[in-house]
Amino acid sequence: MPIQADNPIIKLDYPDPDVIRVGNIYYMVSTTMYFMPGCEILRSYDLIHWEHAAFVYDRLDSTEGQRLEGSENIYGKGMWAASLRCHKGRFYICFVCNDTGKTYLYTSAAIEGPWEKHTVEGFYHDCSILFDDDDKIYIVYGNRDVCLTQLKPDLSGPLEGGLNRLVVSDRGNRFLGYEGSHFYKLNGKYYLFFIHSLRDRWMRAEACFMADSLEGEFTGGDVLVDDMGYCGQGVAQGGIVDTPDGKWYAVLFQDQGAVGRIPVLIPLTWEGDWPVFGQAPHTVETVSTRPEYIYEPLMQSDDFKGPAAGDDISPAERKRRYGCFGLKSCWQFNHEPDLSLVRLDRARGVFRVSTDKLCGDLTQAKNVLTQRMLFPGCAGEVSVDISHIKEGDYAGLCALQGRYGMVAATRRGGRNWIVMKSMDPDRKEGPQTAEWESAEFDGDIVRLKIEVNFRDMRDESDYFYHDGNGWKKIGVTHKLRFGLDHFTGCRFGLFLYSTQETGGRAEFMDFVYSPALRTASYSAPGIP
Repeated sequence: MPIQADNPIIKLDYPDPDVIRVGNIYYMVSTTMYFMPGCEILRSYDLIHWEHAAFVYDRLDSTEGQRLEGSENIYGKGMWAASLRCHKGRFYICFVCNDTGKTYLYTSAAIEGPWEKHTVEGFYHDCSILFDDDDKIYIVYGNRDVCLTQLKPDLSGPLEGGLNRLVVSDRGNRFLGYEGSHFYKLNGKYYLFFIHSLRDRWMRAEACFMADSLEGEFTGGDVLVDDMGYCGQGVAQGGIVDTPDGKWYAVLFQDQGAVGRIPVLIPLTWEGDWPVFGQAPHTVETVSTRPEYIYEPLMQSDDFKGPAAGDDISPAERKRRYGCFGLKSCWQFNHEPDLSLVRLDRARGVFRVSTDKLCGDLTQAKNVLTQRMLFPGCAGEVSVDISHIKEGDYAGLCALQGRYGMVAATRRGGRNWIVMKSMDPDRKEGPQTAEWESAEFDGDIVRLKIEVNFRDMRDESDYFYHDGNGWKKIGVTHKLRFGLDHFTGCRFGLFLYSTQETGGRAEFMDFVYSPALRTASYSAPGIP
């Protein structure tokens, strides 16, 4: 029976998708930048509903920047635009890391891992790998000037004397030249799919070029110029995949403002050898290979207690469901975590964080635990035990991105306060971080909440605390923004950082994720 759904199919920040089918299962890899564990793979049986399948790595190279040591960080960098392939029963994932300047190759006999780490000599921006019929291996990569290079049989680097050529150029495009390569061989023809901007204005578009041979001329042009009627934000960049019954789809992404870049599913047909996209539909229809399958949500509430009592799951399924260092796989840490500073007490349902450095602002805090935010709006709330924070500590809930907002408890002069703060990196005069309101708080446990509204790119966030009788808004409605400084969609984050002395700790309990805005009353633990 056909399944229908609205586009975008995943209303979360999963940019730069590459998608394959292995038997009756679809797999998608997406950019995870500086979040760890990283390089997330999703799976689906219908191309519409997706769930977490695996993380490829827990840590990458453990550099000072990746570990948020001192003032170092890798915001706007990290891994992106991976190529996912399955060849002769083995999985391959290739991507570059923009802080280390390396190209990484991970291989595994199974999608859930274990994944073996390798490096490829050279730096291949937005790469895509092709295993040709003659067992030769090629990689396509670049921005504006897109090149094709033959790799050694073990993929360790370019093959000496092998094919190495410029295939397509978009020089002179003052916005975005061809990049985001996706490389295929279908029915004896070679296809390259790219993202770029229209030359007369900023708008993402999808292009395709085709050649009869790898030495021949690649010809083509734009195959999709469509914003689905949404704020001039074009749909582009991603992979194409066929279904078991011979239909074809593309999984691309669309910018949706501060929430990030979210996947769109587009049917495509073929006129002879040429792919035809038509327009990006507002509703899409597919057929499931497992109609009765129930998917696990990509965003979740968490009581931090783990599997329910008597929930007997296999080690492999436990790893899939709790792949974030023992936490639910919907979570990722902002940068590589320092596990010596965190503890998960499942018996009490507590996620504990301690500090070992002083921070100038939230973005340098270690062990911020994050989840993606949901389009067109959502709310997150959590209880925080602040009985062991120290003078100048901030413990709370944030909307994490370069232009972040936060609601937190802090200690000043031995007394507890609730504050709302925000960051504006574009502020030219005065401090970029502003505290908008504070309220004294008498107690050790506080319930905090953030509501966000992304509809029509409003990108507004509001901040609340519970005073025992109901929710009270604190501070201003803060305007969020997707920017190249972080280059990721906004996320909920649980955090603690110190500004005066280290060694404080905070405990987080009962995180509730709501896929719509709400202001219902809540009886917070420890609050009369």
